[in-house]
Amino acid sequence: MARLNQIGIALSSERDLDKLLSTILSEARKFTSAEAGTLYSVEGDKLRFLVTQNDALDQLDGRGAYPISTPGQSMPLSRESMAGYVALTGEVINLPDVYAIPPDRPYRFNSEYDRLDGYHSQSMLMVPMTEPDGTILGVLQLINALDGAGQVVPFESRWEGLVMSLASQAAVAIRNVRLTDELKAAYLDTVLRLSVAAEYKDHDTANHIRRMAQYSAVIAEELGLDAQQVETLRCAAPMHDVGKIGVPETILQKPGKLTEQEYDEMKRHTEMGASIFEGSDAPVLRMSGTIALTHHEKYDGTGYPRGLRGAEIPIEGQIAALADVFDALSTARCYKPAFPVEKCLEILRESAGSHFNPEVVEAFIRRLHDILAIRERYASAQALR
Repeated sequence: MARLNQIGIALSSERDLDKLLSTILSEARKFTSAEAGTLYSVEGDKLRFLVTQNDALDQLDGRGAYPISTPGQSMPLSRESMAGYVALTGEVINLPDVYAIPPDRPYRFNSEYDRLDGYHSQSMLMVPMTEPDGTILGVLQLINALDGAGQVVPFESRWEGLVMSLASQAAVAIRNVRLTDELKAAYLDTVLRLSVAAEYKDHDTANHIRRMAQYSAVIAEELGLDAQQVETLRCAAPMHDVGKIGVPETILQKPGKLTEQEYDEMKRHTEMGASIFEGSDAPVLRMSGTIALTHHEKYDGTGYPRGLRGAEIPIEGQIAALADVFDALSTARCYKPAFPVEKCLEILRESAGSHFNPEVVEAFIRRLHDILAIRERYASAQALR
């Protein structure tokens, strides 16, 4: 019980869903000495495979998982399958031999997985992952309990209550992670929409916000920033030009070259943007202010508004600067056509050491495949949907 309590505490603090699910299944297997197991989630009229683990297959060829039930694949939610029956009824299934299911049971064992893997399932314990209100989020399946000699034995009934308790804690933890992810997604969507609203007068640049934010995250990841920094940057980067809300429309939409006076007015958007976030305690808004202020600084000190040089420029500003320029180069604007990718890369390389930090340029180029996938994904987006 002490171990179960420790697991519950660990699950409640985990926010990475993949790690959470792997931990749930691993701990359930340790409790019961199960050789293998699977976690399923209920999604509409289907059961989706979330995690599969199998020590026997792992020792055999390093796979450690059913190829037919790789994460993301699903099967129909039906009482005729064992997992489907548990998900629909909330009942526990504990069988000493799945190849000898009594004929009066409504479910049957699908031996196809065993056949494809050269594996033999025998004893099996399946429990629902149930929330306190009775909602069943999924099914925890354990396969082949092993005794001290490594022989397959039935799952002892005394383990059912503990596994059920673990599965219920897991259901709550999964719900918490999903709610956190939903809140994060809603927050980012709000940020993106407000950023578009701030740039609404500038029709040429409003659509690049999603791309620029995703480019920034990829570069940051390649440079080795931790996951929290990458996520904060992804949320903060869209607000790099929020200060344009204070720039006259005639300047934003001017198709020709700006006069010196107009250019000075345009440059003020960096400081106006920073002032919007000044005094905030929220990490993402503090970073937003830093990016707004520094994304037009240049590595050699010739940028604006403060002429910062090299490491004086915060790394998030350096990253956002490159992401912003690449998107400006590679898409059509009112004053220029879109440049081919090869031309864009040539300009970035030539600007390494002057406009951009060479390390940031190299990180961008190493992840070019991902950058171009993002560009393609958002190529035709005319609005945030």
